Amino acid sequence: MGKNRGKIQDQNMELHIHEGNEKEHEENYEEPLLDHEDEKLIKRALIDFKCKVEDAIHGNYLFGIPDTHPCHNQTTKEIEQLNEIKLWGVDLMPSKPHEGTDTLLLKFLKSKNYVVHEALEKLRKTLAWRKEFKADEILEDNLGPEFQKVAYLNTVDKEGRPVFYHVYGDLKDKPMQYLEKMRSEENSDKFLRWRVQQMEKCIKELNFEPGGADSLIQVIDWKDFQGPHTKELRSVYRKCWTLLEEHYPEIIHQYIIVNVPLRYYVSHSFSSRLITHKPSDKIIFARPGKVTETLLRFISPANLLVEYGGLKRINDNEFSSEHKVFELNLKAHASTHIEIPAPEVGVTIVWDVTVVEWDVTYKEEFIPEDEGSYQVLLQDKEKKGGERLCVRNSYYINEGGMISIFIHNHINKCKKVFYRYKTKPTVPTYLLYKT
Repeated sequence: MGKNRGKIQDQNMELHIHEGNEKEHEENYEEPLLDHEDEKLIKRALIDFKCKVEDAIHGNYLFGIPDTHPCHNQTTKEIEQLNEIKLWGVDLMPSKPHEGTDTLLLKFLKSKNYVVHEALEKLRKTLAWRKEFKADEILEDNLGPEFQKVAYLNTVDKEGRPVFYHVYGDLKDKPMQYLEKMRSEENSDKFLRWRVQQMEKCIKELNFEPGGADSLIQVIDWKDFQGPHTKELRSVYRKCWTLLEEHYPEIIHQYIIVNVPLRYYVSHSFSSRLITHKPSDKIIFARPGKVTETLLRFISPANLLVEYGGLKRINDNEFSSEHKVFELNLKAHASTHIEIPAPEVGVTIVWDVTVVEWDVTYKEEFIPEDEGSYQVLLQDKEKKGGERLCVRNSYYINEGGMISIFIHNHINKCKKVFYRYKTKPTVPTYLLYKT
């Protein structure tokens, strides 16, 4: 296994940092393709690992060295509890017929490059930590409202993995005294428990059975999360990072850190190497101005939040991810038209439009079929600077025609345009009040 150890390691993502300009990696993190020899080695390592886990359970040393004191006799209940041990709802006893056991054990193996004794030690430490930290009961803890707006689970990526957002900029308005409290051990531990609680909530959304989404995407937003007043939180955040590396192996498929200032971009590249002792192959950084472009490589427009340049709105009653999304390429210094047919009278047409990056002229009109009718200007604006243009609008159709949307690109760079629309029956307001 030692000879091939390097062959089956993850392919590293290089982070190229140039003076005054960094270059983000242009490809998604993907699992490396394994040849037949690698697959055989992994299969052999898994079989060996399963045998060692089962021996550790039967030998009562999965949590460490067993108590051999003559006065200590293991009760039937203790034996049964060990035989029924689970991690994230998955049976760890390999001889039990659970479809997720192999997937879960492979995560520990992969995190240790398929070195069996190291993977077993990692599993033992994780189980011991969970027992001491009371991680299995943490979902029931009420940790207060302080961080409720910071984290939320919303939508999935292109592969069906849950996407989990951490928006640390929401802490910028916290009073200075509150942030300084993070220096205390008690509040630091509370933050760690909150972070573990969020992780356990995410894992509830995973499926460890073959073919299921067994990992998640972590989006970390550092917008407005700068300055010396956030020093304490950044320190605690580094502790969280270490904890997740040690006790949640291969659960996070990809970290996408957005709105990153250059100095933090460099420091995190370095600190992550210190934590993992290798380059950060699962971390992608997106500086301001590249956030939407980066996230769209992983998340479809229908599932990307409107705040980041997608079409999804929280608690949206108009659209879902099932509605078809159309895509246009807007060339440099060029214009495009979107035409939404509106032949049916007595309905309302609703539409969403996103232009990745601003610096555009945007105009909406209703154009009737009858040449004798007036065109109706719905919206006309010019936007410069920023990252994106996100528009939702609607119009009640009282005569046949079409919605015409004109977009002109003012800069020497191609842009993506995403849009969708739907028609819904509508009763005019004046009829509701008619007696």
